[in-house]
Formats: sequence, C-alpha cells, structure tokens
Amino acid sequence: MSRISVLVFVAWLAASVCAGKEKVILPADVLNAQTVLIVIQPEAGEPLTDPDANRRAQDDVERALTKWGRFQVVMSSQTADLIITVRKGTGRMVTPSIGGGPIDNRPVMLQPGEGGDVRIGGQRGHPPDLSQTDTTRPNQGPHAQTEIGSSEDTMEVYRGRVEYPLDSSPVWRYTAKDSLRSPRLQAVEQFRKVLDEAEKAASQKRQKQKP
Repeated sequence: MSRISVLVFVAWLAASVCAGKEKVILPADVLNAQTVLIVIQPEAGEPLTDPDANRRAQDDVERALTKWGRFQVVMSSQTADLIITVRKGTGRMVTPSIGGGPIDNRPVMLQPGEGGDVRIGGQRGHPPDLSQTDTTRPNQGPHAQTEIGSSEDTMEVYRGRVEYPLDSSPVWRYTAKDSLRSPRLQAVEQFRKVLDEAEKAASQKRQKQKP
C-alpha cells in the first residue's frame, strides 16, 4: 500500500471513530423506521482466530433489538426500513481471513422477544442487492483474503428501501473496542441513546411550533 493510500485510510478511520461518538441529528425517516435488517458487512471475512465472531455479533444485535422492541427485526432487505451492518474487530488493522465461507449461510433461528414473543427467521447467503460493488458473494466459494480496516468493532446504520443501500453513506456509525461484545453491546446502547435524544429534540421542536 502506498504512503498516500495509508494516509487516506487513516483519515477515513479517524472520521469513522468520531462519527459514532459525536452528537448526531437523525433524519425524520430514520426516526419513523419500523423494520430493520441486520447483516454482516459484505467485505467482512471470517477471522482465522475466531471464525464465528461476525455471526455471533449479528445474532447478538438481532437479539438485543428484538428485546428492545423499538423495531421489528426482518430477514428480507425488501421489507427493511433500516439496514444495520456489523463487523467485529480483531485488534489489528490488517487481518488474514476467509471470505465466502459458511458464515454467509444462516440457519433458521428462534429468538425470544419482549412479552414472550418469538421471532422466527432464516437467511441463506448475503441478502440480495445491498451493494452493487459487493465482491464477496457466496458463489465465489471460500477463499483466503487480507482485510484492511478498523481494528475495533463497527456498527453502521443505512437507509433501507432504496437500491443498493450499502453503497450510500451510513446515517450513523459507531466504532469502539468491544462495542459488539455481549451482553452489554455498547454499539446498540449508543444507537438507542442517539434515537432517544433525536426523538426528544423532534418533540420539543413540534411543541415550539404549536401556536
């Protein structure tokens, strides 16, 4: 990697870290969202030291959002108002991994929600049409790859119901060490905090606009 590329990547990484920790004003369509799909970032592979790390993070975030009850977790990108991507960090910016492997295939799942409700869902392979530039389709088969990215856990939120949602900029991003570690799931806590603050601000604005 050239020196310029490294500098560009470091600048992007610094912006990524700050984006999740600054005060963010979420747009109205995000506040009104009702359904959400959680996926592993398409470019994420299976870390050789912990092949199930991304799958566990995905399941943990789904379980946390189901328990929260703010959103209905869906299994299809066609019915999702929001798309949440997760990626576990390995503590290193350059990581050898396996792409296109079993982590892309998800079995049928049963997850309890609030009030004893049970969510049933299943998915095989990457959800379709999330990114036009996704080069990690399962039909490539397992292959060795070297990932260059944040060394910390990352959760990103994108608008759904658009073509290739992951090719747009995320409306919210959080990157921090162990932020996708269960049971706390700091990234989900921060997203919940940002939503609560945005809803309170929107409510206060409506009150001021009343005659």
